Amino acid sequence: MKLEGVRVLDLSLFLPGPMLTLMMADHGADVIKIEPPGEGEPTRHIGYVKNGASVWFRNTHRGKRSVSLNLKTPEGLADFHALAAQADVIVEAFRPGVADRLGVGYDAVRAYNPGVVYCAVSAFGQSGAYRDLPAHDVAVQALAGVVSLNQGQDGKPTMPHMPVADALSSLTALSGVLMALLRRQTTGQGDYLDVSMYDATLAWTPNVTGRIFATGQAHEPKAERSWGGAAFYNLYECADGQWIVLGGSELKFARNLLTALDWPDLIDIAARPPGPEQEPLRAFLRETFRGRTRAEWEDWFQGRDICFAPVRTLKDAFDDPATTARGMLARDAEGNEVVGTPILFREEPARIDPALPPPPVPAAKAGWR
Repeated sequence: MKLEGVRVLDLSLFLPGPMLTLMMADHGADVIKIEPPGEGEPTRHIGYVKNGASVWFRNTHRGKRSVSLNLKTPEGLADFHALAAQADVIVEAFRPGVADRLGVGYDAVRAYNPGVVYCAVSAFGQSGAYRDLPAHDVAVQALAGVVSLNQGQDGKPTMPHMPVADALSSLTALSGVLMALLRRQTTGQGDYLDVSMYDATLAWTPNVTGRIFATGQAHEPKAERSWGGAAFYNLYECADGQWIVLGGSELKFARNLLTALDWPDLIDIAARPPGPEQEPLRAFLRETFRGRTRAEWEDWFQGRDICFAPVRTLKDAFDDPATTARGMLARDAEGNEVVGTPILFREEPARIDPALPPPPVPAAKAGWR
């Protein structure tokens, strides 16, 4: 497996760091989760529970080992450094400055382990005006300007549907860690990664920053191509109250759909800029799609080269046999659902280990001292 022989210490909690180390564990890394004394990793106790374990914890910590360390005690600090001396990667997600104050920061570790790749994931980075602000995903998204883009039909912002800042920072951190491990093969030296959730979110806006950079004006989301201004990149309600999407603004898709609906005269409108100029086409499509149920439209679209999809629930997606066929849903021996890995190698595929680390015990009791 690609990461066999790589040892990772994970000091992080909740989602970005644990997802990063989960993807490494799936591909062979030995991940040791260092949990705080007491309740341990908070997601052990958050959300829905099945067969005695939190679903969130199961799908972020399977295949890892775990130990409880109190980094504020001499014994806990000594245990950490004993583990860190043998680590290839260390991941932490404290507020900036905390790791150094505890004595577990990069400078302390590289003094005896110069090859360590040390990754710090934080809300706003290790420097800058916002570095000390407390924040989870939605607050980062809000400050990064992307919550304002999630507008309902009433023009008011809505809660984000996905933890975008968490996800993008996790994937950014994974990329950086792998780059550093690759470089270490040549230099023998590790490195320090400062990964900001805020930065990672902003980095993924090239497709929507055109209005800002070209005109200096803020977005009007419902008039923009990506958020409802384009007729062929939009949501439409059906006769039964279910919804569908048209998900491709390329003119060929408009031509195929409007020709099939016997309204080729509207094709020219699809070529106009998003916003008010496409409103006649949006109005036509709203009226048209309300004429049949979603199931009827799914049948109608079969075999037609049009970028279309029904709006399903997340349960629908995981119930789909295609999801299981791709390995994105499996079950352990007790029948617990396990979300798979999206990184699919042909020669060295991931090995999903559904085993969960038991409640952590101190390093001395685990026999690691």
